Amino acid sequence: MHKEPVIDLLIDLVRRPSVTPEDAGCQALLASRLEALGFECESMPFGDVTNLWARRGKDGPVLCFAGHTDVVPPGPLEEWNTDPFEPVIEGGIMYGRGSADMKSGLAAMVVAVERFLAEHPDHDGSIAFLITSDEEGRARDGTLKVVETLSGRDERIDWCVLGEPSSHEKLGDVVRVGRRGSLSGILKVMGIQGHVAYPQLADNPIRRFAPVLDELHQIQWDDGNDYFPPTSFQVVDIQAGLGFPNVTPGELSARFNFRYSTNWDYLGLQSEVEAIFDRADIDYELRWHLSGEPFLTEPGVLIDAVVEAVSNVGGIQPELSTGGGTSDGRFISPAGADVVELGPVNASIHKVNEHVSIEEVIDLTAMYQRVMENLLLAQVVPDGGGAQS
Repeated sequence: MHKEPVIDLLIDLVRRPSVTPEDAGCQALLASRLEALGFECESMPFGDVTNLWARRGKDGPVLCFAGHTDVVPPGPLEEWNTDPFEPVIEGGIMYGRGSADMKSGLAAMVVAVERFLAEHPDHDGSIAFLITSDEEGRARDGTLKVVETLSGRDERIDWCVLGEPSSHEKLGDVVRVGRRGSLSGILKVMGIQGHVAYPQLADNPIRRFAPVLDELHQIQWDDGNDYFPPTSFQVVDIQAGLGFPNVTPGELSARFNFRYSTNWDYLGLQSEVEAIFDRADIDYELRWHLSGEPFLTEPGVLIDAVVEAVSNVGGIQPELSTGGGTSDGRFISPAGADVVELGPVNASIHKVNEHVSIEEVIDLTAMYQRVMENLLLAQVVPDGGGAQS
């Protein structure tokens, strides 16, 4: 056993090969710890996804810790220096799949709550946990479904702290206060296949699509705002042709993605893109996939509590950022919660030899405990408006 309870718990979690959407018993382990503290734990399975909603207290405001037990596949085992599901500690660093993303966050949250309740059993408000095994995969039967269930029975989250690995170089140097929206297009351009020597008898979809693609790239979609960088448009895949030098293709397929700020919503972007295609001389089909709208938690009591905790424990002033990819905050924020993300350094996530600093996991536990002290001991009132999205 490790001398630090949070590291013991992290070891137990990493040993469980919870490759998405598998949970591998992680949530049962966490629920057993929470039930011992007086939490009411509710399993919410949807499809092949395991979800846990746990709450202690009946009154508001509700501070929710959120995260995921699923991990990405380890990849080539021969490239790992150790067994990805047998955590090894060397030089103050723990190696193992999920050690940074994000089982260290989960372990720190649970142990922080154990310590907080030992000192303050009669705190204000309620504490909750929302944990899923569907964050790294499709993200359709996890946090999204739990939030829908809670909303359907008028159960509200006021503040949410996600344990995603938000830090860049040092624990707490970056706190996520929002995320850009993500909208993908799946495009098919139809033409007429033919012999390359007789272009007049064919209709090359590449030629049709090229000027449209150029126009989409030339557009300055916006200039960003105080919290978000400018909206970006990127093509991620184009396929056409049979692989023969004398045959023009009869069809082109492409995928593209927008990462967008609160200057847009997904319907506005879709309408703008479709208008460009409709003006062009092009036969096309376009399907859309919305990963999530942008959300933003503006300065207020939650951000103040987290910034103070990082400063108090880590001695640094965090950057408040909306960068990076998407997170499950995109599902929690629209229900009216203020959401921030505070977790370990993300340099090794999804890589072979994923790792996390033992010292930073211990400090993260202290930061989460400090957040609870800042919010649940002084009769703090939520800002009321929830996050913007």
